[in-house]
Amino acid sequence: MPQGPRARSGDEGGRREELLAWGREYRDKGRIWRGAPRRLPPLPEGARVLELGCGNGKTLQGMLGRPWRVAAVDVSPQALRLGRGLAEETGRRRGLLRPEPSTSSGVRPPPAPPADRVPLANRLELVSADAVHLPFRDSSFDAVFAFHVLGHLREGDRIKAAREAARVLKAKGRLFFIEFGVEDMRAGEGVEVEEMTFRRGGGVITHYFTEAEGLELFDMLRPVYILTDRRVTRIMGRDHLRSEVEAEFIKEEG
Repeated sequence: MPQGPRARSGDEGGRREELLAWGREYRDKGRIWRGAPRRLPPLPEGARVLELGCGNGKTLQGMLGRPWRVAAVDVSPQALRLGRGLAEETGRRRGLLRPEPSTSSGVRPPPAPPADRVPLANRLELVSADAVHLPFRDSSFDAVFAFHVLGHLREGDRIKAAREAARVLKAKGRLFFIEFGVEDMRAGEGVEVEEMTFRRGGGVITHYFTEAEGLELFDMLRPVYILTDRRVTRIMGRDHLRSEVEAEFIKEEG
């Protein structure tokens, strides 16, 4: 695969600059992530789930169609505003913007709606937070979704974020992970700031994973499966390979 130039020792940019780059991306381009939400795994009704790096809400759309209680975090205020707007659009289409009925008048409320019809305000929390310092107690969530978020961190922060994700998982909780693989068409594009981590023009960095890296990153959890999904996409009359490493992990009891 093509290799970009490696960053000079004095050209590290730093975490703060990379965070600012995300703000610029959302400010200038709006909803960066479009298309249909990802296929989501089955989880029990009422499960409390966390999405790391919710961005402008692409995956959140699908989550709101499930009977879950969702907390979604992102470090970019611009992304959270876009995500809230998209969530409200989704809620409006699904009729989920009604407040809970009041019982103060003594009138018996109607039967509780199915869990996937509970008003949005009662089952969605959008939080401004960094994945490396999550503002949640230990063992808070039944599932954590890390879709294309850890790959935008440098190695040290990837390790911290993985440990934070494991910390907030309940025993028997499940973690779902997706990142671009080393065979992806964009691997090697831009300035290499760490091994297989590249910064492109806008300032956002992307790391490209092997399956072994995914297993090592979450070595505190038990892997259920890990695989590389390869598919060909046609752009301007030419075929290009997209590659993603996907995995599921479970937190053992004790």
